Amino acid sequence: MSIEKATFGAGCFWGVEAAFAAIPGVAATAVGYEGGQLDRPTYRDVCTDQTGHAEVVELDFDPEKVSYEKLLDSFFALHDPTTLDRQGPDWGTQYRSAIFFHSPRQEAEARTKIEQLTTEGRFKPKRIVTKVEPAQTFWRAEDYHQRYLEKRGQASCHI
Repeated sequence: MSIEKATFGAGCFWGVEAAFAAIPGVAATAVGYEGGQLDRPTYRDVCTDQTGHAEVVELDFDPEKVSYEKLLDSFFALHDPTTLDRQGPDWGTQYRSAIFFHSPRQEAEARTKIEQLTTEGRFKPKRIVTKVEPAQTFWRAEDYHQRYLEKRGQASCHI
């Protein structure tokens, strides 16, 4: 069994983590921060919208059980990739739609998926604003954020 990593930013990480954790083939999830300039950011730091980090979910997945394309499909289904720096009532760069790729193959698949969804007109008349960026340092969020909804007996926090 070969495990790969995938990292997605799709707004508040609590609901995103719960959705990905439910997918067969996803072996582990962790919420955290990625894509910013500050080392070891805290939730309080990231909430200032000054660090450049996105709230993200990092996944360990078994590609023999779930393809990266399936993860991309889930990513685009569980948030609005057409809203810049915002998801629902949450706004700021930390809530941006972002795919942090871990390999050239993941980058190519992410860009191909965006092109496919654009060509299909799935989000028309809006356009997809999801950023595709190389994975950087993943800073694990504080323990109370990990499996936040699960700890509270909730399945989602979407409006």
